[in-house]
Amino acid sequence: MAWQDHIVDARRLWVGDAIDSGPLALIDLDASVDGEQTLVLPPCPVIGFGNAHSLSAHPLAAQLDALVETPLSAEALVRQIATCPRAAAVIVDLLRLLPSLDEQSGLVAESLAYGLLQGSDEHARWLAGSADHFPVTPPGRLVVIRQDGLLQLTLDRASAGNAIDRELRDQLYETFAMAALDDTITRIVLTGRGRTFCMGADLAEFGTTRDPATAHGIRRRALPAREIARCAARLEVHVRGGCVGAGLEMAAWARRLTAAPGAWFQLPELAMGILPGAGGCVALTRRIGRQRTALLVLSGKRISARVALEWGLIDGLVDDLSADDGGADVAG
Repeated sequence: MAWQDHIVDARRLWVGDAIDSGPLALIDLDASVDGEQTLVLPPCPVIGFGNAHSLSAHPLAAQLDALVETPLSAEALVRQIATCPRAAAVIVDLLRLLPSLDEQSGLVAESLAYGLLQGSDEHARWLAGSADHFPVTPPGRLVVIRQDGLLQLTLDRASAGNAIDRELRDQLYETFAMAALDDTITRIVLTGRGRTFCMGADLAEFGTTRDPATAHGIRRRALPAREIARCAARLEVHVRGGCVGAGLEMAAWARRLTAAPGAWFQLPELAMGILPGAGGCVALTRRIGRQRTALLVLSGKRISARVALEWGLIDGLVDDLSADDGGADVAG
């Protein structure tokens, strides 16, 4: 099926018609009647496309789940969503809900949605195809240095791309929980050792807790994002190389997030039949809005540091962190 076969007349959504277009509905905003009607969104992603210069200004644009923009395409989004359509539907349901929730309630909602997908056939299929593909590496370590009001944190698992395993997750939770209670810590700086900031959660640990309710209970007790959110106003993060999955979800909470010019960002979870479940749906929605968050999650594609700057995902391009003046760069 060609991507154009998923195009739906926006007027069908004004009256709440059932949409049988498959895993998503595409809206050609250039061909849609101007108006201020309230759309009735179906339980699948609804994505707008059209003239790049006027797309976001269309009266219906703000109601859609995402708007196609460079470097992504409608064709690529259709192809990716079709691989895990049920996960994509849950993702947009969650993103539609999050703006009405505070941060901690949002994290609960995200965890519940993540747990739902942990028990899905789509995730089970990914697990079955990924068994024994990921090598076991030495456990992670968080290097913590306190100098007066500065708390310097370094992800120290360079041999595994600073992937976050259980040990590193627990250290992050405990450290940020301590920082949240200590108001003499006025600045927290998080970086990664080696050439990569963080390649996400340790894939070798996926599927070790198969009961979704048990996994939700673990996230309620030990998810670092719960404490990072309480420290966000004091947090600065600098990224080199890849910033993927849980690494990006963590970094997105920062008051100031900078990146080296060669850095790149990605949320690959949809292809695994799940969603970003380390706090990223909440953090990214607040940083770049639900529509660009949806673009990142539904596409699964990498974006460059330059695109990240244009989107507001990062605050500046910085080669040398020690020379950062704390000002926002201007995307050109």
